[in-house]
Amino acid sequence: MTTLTETSVAGNDDRRDNNRDNNQDNVGFAGIDQKFMVALDVDGTLVNHDGHMSPGVRQAAQAVVAAGHEVMIATGRSLNATLPIIEKIGIERGYAVCCNGGVTLRLHPELENGFEVIHKATFDPAPALRALRERLPSAKYALEDADGNFLSTERFQDASFGVEAVGVDFHTMLEATAVRVVVFSTENTPEEFTEAINHVGLAGVTYSVGWTAWLDIAAAGVTKASALESLRLRLGFEEHLTVAVGDGRNDIEMLTWAGRGVAMGQAPAEVVAAADEVTHSVHDDGAAHVLRSLL
Repeated sequence: MTTLTETSVAGNDDRRDNNRDNNQDNVGFAGIDQKFMVALDVDGTLVNHDGHMSPGVRQAAQAVVAAGHEVMIATGRSLNATLPIIEKIGIERGYAVCCNGGVTLRLHPELENGFEVIHKATFDPAPALRALRERLPSAKYALEDADGNFLSTERFQDASFGVEAVGVDFHTMLEATAVRVVVFSTENTPEEFTEAINHVGLAGVTYSVGWTAWLDIAAAGVTKASALESLRLRLGFEEHLTVAVGDGRNDIEMLTWAGRGVAMGQAPAEVVAAADEVTHSVHDDGAAHVLRSLL
């Protein structure tokens, strides 16, 4: 594990001195004229938890895009909440992964609206929803359907949806075909929420628990990493020429997949454990440090 940050990161203090020399090598990671496939998480990586992207991060991302690297967003956000980030860092041609791997976009200025959906992984949400509702009756539920609409209970809205959710009853949600399901509890601690999920035992889907009592559910086997691997094969990148930066539990597979997986400084211990390096936190422009090392 290489630690890029000067500040203390849990579990890495004892490794920092031993890896200092390796860290210097990594700063020159792109010293030769080599192009990389670079996958970037959004919330907690490119933007802070208020949704703000610092000028330093934006400029570093734009520079890496301009240098010809294959930069792509890989986020749990839905399509419409991802597009503004793509525009902000200047990606006009390329690809993006949304909905934790459930939706893959191809970007090109000649396409209508500048993009097209090239892959969408759907699933039947009913078994998971029924099991969770029984254990978490007061939780809020939202679902993105195959057409990109959001259905929700109890006027549940979130910026990551990208569109205004339509209020429906729970039975209507059970009959939908889903790309993404979100469960949020305001009445449980994150620990209680996680315990309830573990008790239910979600089968036939892939899921990740967020920073709070928040759960994202996708089709079985679908993660950011699975979508990125399909793109890697499509684009012909060798495995060691892949870079990923993220901070959340839904980034663990992506960081493990990448030839160079970098965890943000504020990431939970299990995310740090999956990474090859740790950079500064999102509040200290950690993503910019990684991006500049590619220039």
